[in-house]
Amino acid sequence: MKAPLLFSQVLNGLATGMLYALMGIGLSIITGVLNIPNFAHGALFALGAYFLYTVIQLVGNFWLALLLAPLGVGLLGVVIEYGGIRPLYKAGHDYQLLLTFGLSLIITEGIIIVWSPVGMSQLPPPILRGGIDLGITFYPKYRLFVMVAAALLVFGAWLFLEKTRYGAIMRAGIEDKEMVALLGIDIHRLFTAAFALGCVLAGVAGALTAPIRGLNPWMGVDMLGIAFVVVALAGLGNLLGSIVAGLLVGLAQSLVALVWPEASVAVIFAVMAAVLLVRPQGLFGIR
Repeated sequence: MKAPLLFSQVLNGLATGMLYALMGIGLSIITGVLNIPNFAHGALFALGAYFLYTVIQLVGNFWLALLLAPLGVGLLGVVIEYGGIRPLYKAGHDYQLLLTFGLSLIITEGIIIVWSPVGMSQLPPPILRGGIDLGITFYPKYRLFVMVAAALLVFGAWLFLEKTRYGAIMRAGIEDKEMVALLGIDIHRLFTAAFALGCVLAGVAGALTAPIRGLNPWMGVDMLGIAFVVVALAGLGNLLGSIVAGLLVGLAQSLVALVWPEASVAVIFAVMAAVLLVRPQGLFGIR
């Protein structure tokens, strides 16, 4: 195996892994705070990509689209939590789970109706087209940008959750929602903020992915499964674990694709099974 090819695949694994970490962090926040698995997370990922495409078609500015697309997904997340999930809190988690599953189907069908079932492509901005000489190999500029941008977003999410007052409230909500409510904090507002933040992270991951993999209405299906793998590997509500798990899954998938491309998806679940057999609570989980 030639060194340039191996090096390129490692970089691909890191870039993909950071996107997986973004998805995993968003899903982990929602699952931890609301105590429900958000089955609409993959559809919201796809919606972020389509929002990016639409804004670019309207205004012709990739950077503005990259800002507005995740915000649009986050705003939709507020509507979903306030108008859909909140009325079902007293009904039980089963109803909320079924709602998110139904929403995933509705969003996917909505994408088909609005944008058609035909896949589309989206070019990176002109400044990020082409490759750059890294010495060992030439590597696409846009993938390097995705790696850096996703890493900065992950770091920003970590700073928010670990170093701010509201981040501390959110982490406390993951551990013990009843205690947070007893302290006089509006728990419903916390639920809305957590769901919106998770949706924003899914939307930005989808927007960043669009110029790499293109767009199709079902692009969120595989990503949803991978996001759940990242959460399971990390341990519920563990931010650092989500980062490590995302990178682990991305690198494993990328390196296996070199020698056995057909197994590049199966290896994701093989890694999860191997880790959970040793640590059922995940790499960094405590429960």
